[in-house]
Amino acid sequence: MNGNTLSNLGSQIAKNGFRNEKEIVDKFNKWQQDAEAKNWLMSLGHNPTDVINVQAIKIEGTVKTDIQVKINSRTKGVSDNNISIKLVSNLSGSNQIDKRWLDTYVQMWNIPQNVASILKQFTAETPHGRMGTRSRKRIYLNELPPQERNLVISFFTTNKQIIISDILKGRNPYAADWIMVAQKLPSNNRWTIKPMTTAINHFSAGAVLISPRGNLNLGKVRVQRKGGDRGRSTANKLQFKINPAELFNV
Repeated sequence: MNGNTLSNLGSQIAKNGFRNEKEIVDKFNKWQQDAEAKNWLMSLGHNPTDVINVQAIKIEGTVKTDIQVKINSRTKGVSDNNISIKLVSNLSGSNQIDKRWLDTYVQMWNIPQNVASILKQFTAETPHGRMGTRSRKRIYLNELPPQERNLVISFFTTNKQIIISDILKGRNPYAADWIMVAQKLPSNNRWTIKPMTTAINHFSAGAVLISPRGNLNLGKVRVQRKGGDRGRSTANKLQFKINPAELFNV
């Protein structure tokens, strides 16, 4: 099984559609009767003729791994494959991959207090008290004076790699090794499975910039106030979004 074979398996049209993570788990567990699941095993680096058994389970809780697939093969022994699953319905949509209160991110990434203060005003967690802004409740990053903009950009530029790793891969014990994108189409589905390192490198590519709308672009990751939630305080969390469908072309 060469690199080209694995690359060609990276994007396939599903004959038997799947709508959620449970169905994907079921297909892995029935791999001997499921041609598509055999292709998934190949994308994970295992020749189905070499596989002895497969056990897939759904992982619960707030971790990046959605399913864990334990593969026992004759030549490679037993391996646990932690897979993050992103279900998408179109090629241009975005997918929320992480949202938390700012103080949680402060602890995770050692965000300096001056940057944290700006970000809390950005999410409307704390009042900004500034004049001449679009909103009385929050500040947009393109409304900041240059010195404050540079503080935000400098922090995210310095820490971009670890931030994107945390929001995509997560941390042990259930850090994700792989990312699977499943696109739901009217007549059938398609999928791609990529190593998580490929996804991290792809979404990290590009500079840290403040967007024309006043949000933050962290490479190919959009950073914004969560919003919505019918005005509840949870709307004031910081949110990270990507377009998982981009991985079909990576």
